Amino acid sequence: MSKRILIIDDDEDILEILNVIFQEAGYEVILSNTGVAAGHIEEIRPDLVMLDIRIAGSNKSGTEMCRELKSNYETKNLPVMLISAEANLHQIAKDCAADAYISKPFDINDLLLQVKEYLS
Repeated sequence: MSKRILIIDDDEDILEILNVIFQEAGYEVILSNTGVAAGHIEEIRPDLVMLDIRIAGSNKSGTEMCRELKSNYETKNLPVMLISAEANLHQIAKDCAADAYISKPFDINDLLLQVKEYLS
């Protein structure tokens, strides 16, 4: 069974690019352009969550979602990767206990290597 990645980002172009990249790499991809999917983690059952930090139209930021996932007993071990163009992404990831981060624009090979590391 292929590993499932939940990607939450308000940029439709980024979602489509990531969808193609990960599907071609053999992953099952669930896309969300709002933070609503973060409230349905138990039903979606992803193996990895990728979050943008700023999600237009969402009542929570990616960092708030990350903190909630990492503070919840049921989801604390679920790998969370931030994907953002924020300048201080390293510190933001550390502050919300994200497992990894990757800066936009990203190198596809670096992205795939990081994801593979958390899903193997």
